[in-house]
Amino acid sequence: MDSILVTGNGPLNGDIPIAGAKNACLTLMPATLLSDEPLTLTNAPRLSDIKTMTALLQSLGAEVSSLQGGQVLAMSSHDLNNLHADYDIVRKMRASILVLGPMLARAGQAVVSLPGGCAIGARPVDLHLKALEAMGADLELRDGYVHAKAPAGGLRGAVIDFPFASVGATENALMAATLAKGTTVIRNAAREPEIVDLAECLRAMGAQIEGEGSSEITIQGVDRLGGATHRVVTDRIELGTYMLAPAICGGEVTCLGGKLSLVEAFVEKLDAAGLSVEETEKGLKVARRGDRVKAVDVVTEPFPGFPTDLQAQMMALLCTAEGVSNLEEKIFENRFMHAPELTRMGAKIEVHGGTARVTGVDRLKGAPVMATDLRASVSLILAGLAAEGETVVSRVYHLDRGYEHVVRKLSAVGAKIERIKGE
Repeated sequence: MDSILVTGNGPLNGDIPIAGAKNACLTLMPATLLSDEPLTLTNAPRLSDIKTMTALLQSLGAEVSSLQGGQVLAMSSHDLNNLHADYDIVRKMRASILVLGPMLARAGQAVVSLPGGCAIGARPVDLHLKALEAMGADLELRDGYVHAKAPAGGLRGAVIDFPFASVGATENALMAATLAKGTTVIRNAAREPEIVDLAECLRAMGAQIEGEGSSEITIQGVDRLGGATHRVVTDRIELGTYMLAPAICGGEVTCLGGKLSLVEAFVEKLDAAGLSVEETEKGLKVARRGDRVKAVDVVTEPFPGFPTDLQAQMMALLCTAEGVSNLEEKIFENRFMHAPELTRMGAKIEVHGGTARVTGVDRLKGAPVMATDLRASVSLILAGLAAEGETVVSRVYHLDRGYEHVVRKLSAVGAKIERIKGE
């Protein structure tokens, strides 16, 4: 297996282009199943998860073409000839469950394997299923698969009241409701930018949607959806990750295409830690205001709060902060698996349940470390940039699921980083 070799070598300066959002693109791709007309996505990220979703859609009979080096995805589901999403593909990625709502809404039935993905807690799909049941679907769990059938005449509009805001369940319900008969109201809906992006794409296809970005979304079902061309929103997690590079190493980096509106809660913490973030025409310019960042406390929350997907990277920064920081993880259990690896590099971290206490040290030391999940992998690379000596990060296949051209992007701003090919 490949690994990443990082050698700490001082400040970073220059520009880093930010890709389209992985989590948005993985949601937008299944929307092609709602229509027999073409859906084209621009600004698509080039990631292994996108390839997995491509394979899944193709297995269902959709046509998916990757154009312009992978940054444009041209899709068509005019011949939806298979309604069985197989375990061999679905097990690789949790977002696979998002084909369930669109297939059920358009074709009236679907068989979808229960999904897999990163090992960061249970992350159940029960809210997805309850939302579809509210719209009249008959669901049965059998042999690891969800067997779903819509009632005669198709799904029906309903009031869906989530007990908590679930991004995936909101997305599945939103897509299914576009073709349901009557009005659907999703209460306690997730408010993430990826939800807004999906609603904008569906509206371009002819859906009638109001309220996205708030906790209540109203959808008036239509008989059919058409084709569209849609630009994938900027990846706020990649944006936040690369904003931390100059925070950890010093220097000044502009993240091209970045917008404050995508990362406001995150920027508030960076400001408290002693970092300058300026929105320019090009993107977000980030620099340290002093020699060393200050400790801050972080609590992960649904959007617009601090993103759970930036918690590991923030921990890497706080390992060398002045003082003691507390990070509380409220979204996923088991999401401190990177802490023991950072400790191998000299960090002082105590984990108690859902809280991690980080006491800043003067400097981290390079060491061999292992990525445990997607965001943990990049947190170890960030830590390696600020460490003395060499850090070797193994199991970087996690990294490839969510970050394109990491070595190229960081090398361009002065980082000493290379990918070592496995045998």
